[in-house]
Amino acid sequence: MAIYRLIAKGSFDPEQIKLISASYEAALADLKLNDRRDPLTELIASTIIEVSKGEHDPVKLKERAFKVLGLSKPTLP
Repeated sequence: MAIYRLIAKGSFDPEQIKLISASYEAALADLKLNDRRDPLTELIASTIIEVSKGEHDPVKLKERAFKVLGLSKPTLP
């Protein structure tokens, strides 16, 4: 659970933690990443935290992180 370990190292208020956690969980669901030990989860977590400043919408935060990482939400056939 990369995001929770990183949050514990920082100084975030409860609203920021809620936003960051929601964005992280949505990103993993979009990418169908079920294995929390996958190294990509750490990269997603750190990127979400990095781009979280000033954002208050979890969907926009997730999309901002995806853009930084060059990822897109997989489309269904």
